[in-house]
Amino acid sequence: MARARVVVAEDDVLLREGLVSLLERSGFEVAGQTDNGQELVELVRGEQPELVLVDIRMPPTNTTEGLEAAQAIREEFPDVGILVLSAHVEVEQAMELLATGQRIGYLLKSRVTDVDEFLETIDRIAAGGSVVDPALVQELVAAQRAEDPLDVLTPREREVLALMAEGYSNRAIAETIFVSERAVERHVTSIFSKLGLEATGQEHRRVLAVLRYLQA
Repeated sequence: MARARVVVAEDDVLLREGLVSLLERSGFEVAGQTDNGQELVELVRGEQPELVLVDIRMPPTNTTEGLEAAQAIREEFPDVGILVLSAHVEVEQAMELLATGQRIGYLLKSRVTDVDEFLETIDRIAAGGSVVDPALVQELVAAQRAEDPLDVLTPREREVLALMAEGYSNRAIAETIFVSERAVERHVTSIFSKLGLEATGQEHRRVLAVLRYLQA
């Protein structure tokens, strides 16, 4: 079964070619590749991929060109999934993009150590999910405001929400904290209720809860 149609934007030619080769060997269709943000937007317009892999820092200034291109793509093509790959934790720059909700991911290059897990992450984002690197979560927790909007949650609910933010499924959370999957489902439902997240679909509410956690 064919996987998603993808465009890759990365200025490091060896890494870009490696990503393209990996994706093609794994059943993804690589519709195009580039080393700059402006061309990335044009590729998306012309090729209409399901997903974009983009580095944050690209020419000409190697600051936030990739992120700016990703934001432009999200505004023009909201159904295109975006996986941001970065060598650094870019908290402020990434938050606006992550706040758009579905089909979005942020991974640190140095923490991608399992190929199968990386490919599954791409599949998850293409299917409408959200994946945030734990390093970004930890950075945001470290800078947490004194007034914590998550005070309404119990310690166990906060623990469940933290694992949700790291991309764990209910089953994986249950295995991690040694409770039943049904107990995790009750915690998740309680989190949604206490955070005032309306019933707009389980996956979407899950993303909103994670974003609330990241912004806390």
